[in-house]
Amino acid sequence: MIIIFQYDEYNSHSQGTDIQEHGMGHSQADKAHSREKILRQAADQVRDNGLESISIGKLMRSVELTHGGFYNHFESRSELLAQALERALVEGAKTATTGVKPGDAPRSYETRVRGYVSRAHRDARTSGCAIAALASDVARADVASRAVMSTHIDEFVGQLAQSMHSRDEGDAMLAMSAMVGAVLLARVQTDPKKSDALLKSVRDRL
Repeated sequence: MIIIFQYDEYNSHSQGTDIQEHGMGHSQADKAHSREKILRQAADQVRDNGLESISIGKLMRSVELTHGGFYNHFESRSELLAQALERALVEGAKTATTGVKPGDAPRSYETRVRGYVSRAHRDARTSGCAIAALASDVARADVASRAVMSTHIDEFVGQLAQSMHSRDEGDAMLAMSAMVGAVLLARVQTDPKKSDALLKSVRDRL
C-alpha cells in the first residue's frame, strides 16, 4: 500500500503560527489582548498616516507578533482597516462634538462651532476629529471603510441638528460641511495668519 502525504502550505503555516501564538496555555484573554494591541496600533497609524499606510507585515512586527498570526484575529486587511477607522473615529468624536457623550445634555450650537473651528483643533492633526483628518483618504477606500465613516457623519449631523434652534438636518449638513472644510483647509494653509483668518471667518459666519 502506498500512502501519499500532501503538504498544504497555507494550513501548515496557519497551524504553525497558531501553535506559536496560541499555544496550549494561551488563554482567550491573551488572544483578546493581542488583538487589542494590533487594533490600537493600527488605529494610531491610521490617524497619523492614513488608511493606505497600513502594511500587515510591518504592523505585526511593531506589536511583536508574527505576520501569519494576523489571521487569528482578523479575516482580512479590509476588516482591520474598517475597525481601526471605527476606533479612530470614536476617539476623535469628543473633539467633533466638544465633549458631548450619549445621554449628556446637549451643548449649544455656538459652543460646538467654537470648539471645532478653532486653532487648537486645527493643530490636533492626529488627535482631533478623524472625519476632518481622514475624509479624503476614506473617499478612496473600500465600501466597508466608507460605511463606517458614513455612520459617524450621520451621527455628527444629528448631534449638530439637535443643538441648533432650527433642528433642521439640512442646516446641520451645511454647518458640518463648513466646519470640517474650515479645519481641513486651515491645516493646508502655510501662512499661520491666513490659517487663523480662515477659521475665524467661518466661525463668525456659522
